[in-house]
Amino acid sequence: MIKLSGGGPVLYSHRRVGCNGKTFGCLKFRTMVEDSDTVLKRYLAANPAAAAEWQSTRKLKHDPRVTPLGAVLRKTSVDELPQLINVLRGEMSLVGPRPISAEEIAAYGAKINDYFAARPGLTGVWQVSGRNNVAYEHRVALDSDYVQNWSLGRDVVIIARTIPAVLKADGCY
Repeated sequence: MIKLSGGGPVLYSHRRVGCNGKTFGCLKFRTMVEDSDTVLKRYLAANPAAAAEWQSTRKLKHDPRVTPLGAVLRKTSVDELPQLINVLRGEMSLVGPRPISAEEIAAYGAKINDYFAARPGLTGVWQVSGRNNVAYEHRVALDSDYVQNWSLGRDVVIIARTIPAVLKADGCY
């Protein structure tokens, strides 16, 4: 459907930082228009409020790059299924901190060492705690707390909470 709805590649790989600061290509189904970086730059230059939102959260509630099919894939989290390949490669875990880009490292401050101590997860505390409704600083705290207090039982609870969070599209945009 992705190919038929707008051409271009079906999968998208974005550089993310993982365990021990090692970068990897985090896979997703493509949900944005091609040349999305250029579209984003133009949009942020023309919309100061959106630029401030991007600076604060690294996300946009009304992202002009997202295709109509992409919006559905994101709302249902189906766009992240290719990350199972990242899990099989050992770049990610089923549960862990949210994968971050190199630009986000500074926002973690001293807590970046906690982040670097674990593999990013396909799901995690952030995903089941309100997702985009959570302030970025709180997300950093959630990631740090997850690593410092890791347990298999907690991972099982997070996985169990992921299913209803995805079905409710809790905190998605």
